[in-house]
Amino acid sequence: MTTSSTRRTRIIATLGPATESPEMIRQLIEAGVNIFRLNMSHATHDQVREAVKNIREISARQITRVGIMMDSRGPEIRTGEVSNDLNLTAGQTIGLTVRGEKSVEECSVDVNYDQLVEDLKEGDVVLIDNGTIELKVEKKKHNQLVCKVLTPGTLKSRRHVNLPGVRVNMPSLTQQDKEDIKLGIELGIDWFAMSFVREPEDVKQLKAILDYHNAPQKVVAKLEDQEGIRNLDGIIEAADAIMVARGDLGIECAYEELPIIQRRMIKQCALQGKPVIVATHMLESMIENPSPTRAEVTDTANAVYEQADAIMLSGETSIGKYPVKCVEMMNRIASRIERSGGAGYYEKVKMQSKFAKLVKSAAVLAEECNADALFVFTTSGRIARNAARLRLVSTPIYAFSNDEHLLNQLPMYWGIYPSFLETTDDPEDNVSRAIAKLVGRGLLKKGNTVVAVTEVKIHDRLVDTIMMEQVEG
Repeated sequence: MTTSSTRRTRIIATLGPATESPEMIRQLIEAGVNIFRLNMSHATHDQVREAVKNIREISARQITRVGIMMDSRGPEIRTGEVSNDLNLTAGQTIGLTVRGEKSVEECSVDVNYDQLVEDLKEGDVVLIDNGTIELKVEKKKHNQLVCKVLTPGTLKSRRHVNLPGVRVNMPSLTQQDKEDIKLGIELGIDWFAMSFVREPEDVKQLKAILDYHNAPQKVVAKLEDQEGIRNLDGIIEAADAIMVARGDLGIECAYEELPIIQRRMIKQCALQGKPVIVATHMLESMIENPSPTRAEVTDTANAVYEQADAIMLSGETSIGKYPVKCVEMMNRIASRIERSGGAGYYEKVKMQSKFAKLVKSAAVLAEECNADALFVFTTSGRIARNAARLRLVSTPIYAFSNDEHLLNQLPMYWGIYPSFLETTDDPEDNVSRAIAKLVGRGLLKKGNTVVAVTEVKIHDRLVDTIMMEQVEG
């Protein structure tokens, strides 16, 4: 196997102007990308249609199963247009206006969140442009906040606004989000990443839309503020996966708390059996430079050591100068750190259901017999999901199914290698044909040992079995 095919940690890469061409998509897949992210804060519907078409076609030619995740824009608070950039100095006063209010302050900017004045109080902090400009609320005047500049900077048009610790009364899904979701369902993307999830009901709202359309997509909840962290357990239970969205989290929460929050999220996802993605600023300096900083290497390594299911690249691959090098670097780091061991969070996971214990038994058998592969045959994905939770470091897990939607979702899960197989009700036949398929791809050879756990339908009833086979010549 190649290095990328033995790497358990999944790599997610964001498509953008630097990587949207078919040739770049091919190179990224070859470098080790498992899932492509489509960022709806920037992508148009025409661009998404073209990207999905190219990813599916190239993935099929490469015989590599690659997933697609659509990331919603979510409820964004932004400043309005300014005719000239505002050079703010420490101690200066600036007015933040809503509802078209005309400010009496010499320096002012409008904000697109109408409840801004009602939701904030004197002494609250407002962060603008990813936290580079810090303001403190001094007074409230009708539809205006009068703020003092604490951290100076240049304020340009349409800059992102964060309100740390403030409950923002904006809908979890905007009308634009709903139109994007409709497109994603039409195109058959695999995962929806939901921005600014604050409570379980936000996830349930998106899932209700998917249920209404009888859509098979899964939901990633992005945790980006303090309220989402407070409701972490319920959100993990409601969602299919979690993203540690460290960009906004790092603004909304104290810097020193961020590593603790990340660790807590990964541990809780381990306990609840949900995939977890660590995202933002992983190799940020490689947007401009051909190599990462040593701190970025260590940060990425820590996420791998904590055994997150996936690590994600954003601007590094969407607009960066070295997108393929970024993926290759992530692949090198992850492959090396996986060989050095993990944090052990998943060793404490208790498999509760009888079915989950069956999967664990198969995994233990595979490890103790030094099996060369663990096969899981699944119609619903539950076998693969439970197998991924076990974090097998020495036995690769191959998931077989005849469900294309399911197979495109499985690249999200740690250590799962999905492959299409027209399964039957005969477990022995399924195992024999799966072995033949992997032998043909050079992934197994004569004398190798395979442990298989199967899930087959017999008379509308799911039946589970464990088998062990040796690869014949």
